[in-house]
Amino acid sequence: MLDLVKSVEDKLDKLSQELSDPKVISDNRLFTKLSREHKDLAEVVTVGQKYRKLLTTIGEARKIIADANDPELIPLAEQELQQSETELEPIEIKLKLLLLPRDPNDARNVIVEIRAGTGGEEAGLFVADLFRMYSRYADTRGFKIELLSSNPTGIGGLKEIIFSVSGENVFSDLKYESGVHRVQRVPATEASGRIHTSAASVAVLPEADEVDIAISPEDLRIDVFRSSGPGGQSVNTTDSAVRITHIPTGTVVSCQDEKSQLKNKNKAMKVLRARLLDHAVAAQQAKIASARKTMVGSGDRSEKIRTYNYPQNRVTDHRINLTLYKLTDILAGDLSEFIAALHSKDQEERLKKAGELAEVN
Repeated sequence: MLDLVKSVEDKLDKLSQELSDPKVISDNRLFTKLSREHKDLAEVVTVGQKYRKLLTTIGEARKIIADANDPELIPLAEQELQQSETELEPIEIKLKLLLLPRDPNDARNVIVEIRAGTGGEEAGLFVADLFRMYSRYADTRGFKIELLSSNPTGIGGLKEIIFSVSGENVFSDLKYESGVHRVQRVPATEASGRIHTSAASVAVLPEADEVDIAISPEDLRIDVFRSSGPGGQSVNTTDSAVRITHIPTGTVVSCQDEKSQLKNKNKAMKVLRARLLDHAVAAQQAKIASARKTMVGSGDRSEKIRTYNYPQNRVTDHRINLTLYKLTDILAGDLSEFIAALHSKDQEERLKKAGELAEVN
């Protein structure tokens, strides 16, 4: 690991020089990207230097004890050795985690798509509950939410809602939310008090920049139409709604929430780029025979990941077998315990995988 730390130190020095280059400073996007990378590398170097210093201290203390030339120093050396060895293990684990390859999308903003599944009107109400949950969680983290598209049911539910979340390391926070979320509760319309099970699918897509996904105008078919609300009634009297079809992939995105056709088109393009990036990443991962599939799940949106049980005030994440009896708090945005546990499990699996590879090599 010390060799890796040295290579990171060299890379950090080179990056510091690049960040002082006037050409880089004048390019806001490049400067932001390199600054973020510099921050990540600086943390590795700080922890790596502490790790190196502890190893040096341990080596020197052991040498004093082994030589036994100065009896007065031995108790002090033993004390220092014990303290340094106690500090070493957590620092070593932290350094290993920092040196693991990072998900290149972790720092990106995201597009979240929530759609009603089985359960009819009740599933639509659950979609609205999930949207409120993520909105409140975003507030606690200082993230910003922008509504991109929605399809209300007319009774307070949503057939579908698409929104962006922006902030620092948003994808890292929300990437494990992709999958099928299931709710068990007595619907307000159920006279007999029978518990129903409904579902909604959540897709968390890293937001793509224009430079990430090259879209040729010739590959797009753009249709405009009048936006409509629940029951099909007209919302606007002008053709402001936009439907964009990406002809090579057949991907279709519609947006009608804004009164401006241009705003709807810009929002639809943002969603389209995110979906195309997601498709590209999925195709790349499918080609890797040794693709990792950890205990936290594959992220496949057909996979049931979490159950929200109202009668028992219980929420269970099936990927890590974690059950919390505080459903009300969780729906109010308190997702921190689940997100921390999912990150920990993922890190544990990645460390295990890295150890297996090291043994093979």
